[in-house]
Amino acid sequence: MPWNIPIFLTWMRVLLIPVFTILFYLPSSWIDPQTVNWTAAFIFAAAAVTDWFDGFLARRWKQTSDFGAFLDPVADKLMVAVALLLLVSLGRTYVIFAMIIIGREITISALREWMAQMGKRSSVAVATIGKFKTAAQMAAILMLIIGLEDFHGFDLIFFGNILMFIASVLTLWSMFYYLKMAWKEIR
Repeated sequence: MPWNIPIFLTWMRVLLIPVFTILFYLPSSWIDPQTVNWTAAFIFAAAAVTDWFDGFLARRWKQTSDFGAFLDPVADKLMVAVALLLLVSLGRTYVIFAMIIIGREITISALREWMAQMGKRSSVAVATIGKFKTAAQMAAILMLIIGLEDFHGFDLIFFGNILMFIASVLTLWSMFYYLKMAWKEIR
């Protein structure tokens, strides 16, 4: 396994997942629930930023590796899946959104792996629709983690769920797009 700053940043995202999770299970006598929300939102935002930053650095410094290409999406998907499950358990979002997003991630990861084995990985490379999906999803999750119903006049849970609906639609759209791209190779 190569060891460099981009891979270190990816590992940090993986290691932040249990910290992020444990915050929500600490007794309220230890830490105020709103402090938990803001701390968790900060951790999630830091993970999202390092996701972009580690890829940028790996390309810029020519430190890309097969291991990094494997670990990076795993770290992203784990963080998103854990956040969605926590948000559902807290009653801040709907199970259907989590099912759509997690189901798509599993499906597309499996598809990419299968296409890579066939030497056709580029046929399911990240597309613009996937980037829009990710942006909507990350913004929605951040709003829902903060969980304030009155944040300077905005109900973050309401608007977070609107964005989560948009992210779910984009999630399905991107999944069908990737399946269509792969279908050309499969036939």
